[in-house]
Amino acid sequence: MVTSIAFSPDGTQIVSGSYDNSVRVWDALTGKQVQECQGHTFSVTSVAFSCDSTHIVSGSHDNSIRMWDALTGRQVQEFQGHIDWLTSVAFSPNGTQIVSGSYDNSVRVWDALTGKQVQKVQGHTHPVASVAFSPDGTQIVSGSHDNSVRVWDALTGKQVQEFQGHTFR
Repeated sequence: MVTSIAFSPDGTQIVSGSYDNSVRVWDALTGKQVQECQGHTFSVTSVAFSCDSTHIVSGSHDNSIRMWDALTGRQVQEFQGHIDWLTSVAFSPNGTQIVSGSYDNSVRVWDALTGKQVQKVQGHTHPVASVAFSPDGTQIVSGSHDNSVRVWDALTGKQVQEFQGHTFR
């Protein structure tokens, strides 16, 4: 089962993550698989390309985040810190940071080059389902099973806004 997909910023490739523990890169024009990234030990739940299309980030139910060379499929970084399933990952607009959300109710920010955690944001009371950076990279938005959407300052980790209105049906 495919769980996550994304176009490369230049539109030439598509990346997919799956319950088969793999990350696959496809030629968007021909549909041919051009790369397979292996390393996760459980389902891959989220994938994204860097702004320059050279790297891919993936999050998995093995609680890890991995960064891959999009050309070779080689793992170039592993990020550890979440204590439960990863649900969402995204690159910052300039590609220097990665944001992740998890079933451990946290949002974390990572240095893409070193793999070090630079921020841990807490406030959600249930698993974080989705995360993204603002277009200028100064804010992070997260959505959670607690039915809230929260906006965070990417530098300080402080909550800027909270939106309520979604319900569980």
